[in-house]
Amino acid sequence: MTQEPAYFPFVRDMLMQRSGLVVTPEKVYLLETRLLPVAHRHGFNCVDSMISELKSCHNESLAVDVTEAMNTHESLFFRDDIPFKLFKDILLPELLERRRAKKTIRIWCAACSSGQEPYSLAMILNEEAHRLRGWKTEIVATDISNAVLTRAAQGTFTQFEVQRGLPVKKLIQHFTQEEESWQIKKNIRDMIQFRQFNLLDARYLFGKFDIIFCRNVLIYFDLATKSKVMTKISRCLEKDGVLFLGSSESTIGITQDFWPVKAGRGVYKHTDGCPSLAEKIE
Repeated sequence: MTQEPAYFPFVRDMLMQRSGLVVTPEKVYLLETRLLPVAHRHGFNCVDSMISELKSCHNESLAVDVTEAMNTHESLFFRDDIPFKLFKDILLPELLERRRAKKTIRIWCAACSSGQEPYSLAMILNEEAHRLRGWKTEIVATDISNAVLTRAAQGTFTQFEVQRGLPVKKLIQHFTQEEESWQIKKNIRDMIQFRQFNLLDARYLFGKFDIIFCRNVLIYFDLATKSKVMTKISRCLEKDGVLFLGSSESTIGITQDFWPVKAGRGVYKHTDGCPSLAEKIE
């Protein structure tokens, strides 16, 4: 095991406080790998001197950069596939029926990283536009990192990124090639509101959503933080709404606000909800 650097306790506690990220001694090797480039950008020759600066005086810009560097920003188009098939084939038709009075569908993608998840949903909605005439659809995509949100809003991806999960047909339909990169078309970009947001914030001020994606986020939190985040997410989800977590994530021992539905791993509904969209997922 790599020996803990002297600054480890300080960084561990700061990351927990600012983002809920749990960094265990087994992950010490990530500190030098991810933080050295940050140190160089801020004019320090090593991580130790950068952390010494943080200890001695408050430097918000530096603290933000350290926090963002240590948070994982991994994303793929149509990641795991099943949630997007459920959304298109079952949840969307049910929402069209249940929300026909107000004709509004609201989706929240939490910890959206560089945008592949909300863009995947936007592509589906765009392709179903003939069924959504007269409807208002909102996709709110949030992340703790302003840097990844800026990139997400630009909608530009490398050849490697578009090859990861994105069908060729959708690439041709929804992207334009710009030299060695691909940019998603403006009509798809305009469907998404990208906002900076920390899941540890005391209040969630986005209103109610019909569907929430919060996938592969809880795995980085400790139990207490998971419980607090899930309680606040529960308040943001309509009682007949659906929550998507990562396939390896569970609410067992964390919250009693949700129970899994027979749709595949990571799909949940409110325990006290009325007959819901999710009940048709078998």
